[in-house]
Amino acid sequence: MRSLTITNQVLERYFRYLRNFDNEAKKRLIIKLTNSLEVKEKPPLNIRSLFGAWEDNRTSDEIIEEIRASRL
Repeated sequence: MRSLTITNQVLERYFRYLRNFDNEAKKRLIIKLTNSLEVKEKPPLNIRSLFGAWEDNRTSDEIIEEIRASRL
């Protein structure tokens, strides 16, 4: 997900709105913002995990013939 960059002026507008929150709401917001700063390391992409392996005892010619026969 891309990050949103905002100017100081926009940030000040947000702050003027948020400063009216009660202390509990401010604490919850601080926790959410702090957690959003933590970079979670993604596991390396394993292409095999995205697709199932094709398991078949037929030869490629047999598979092709079956596909062609099913189209008639």
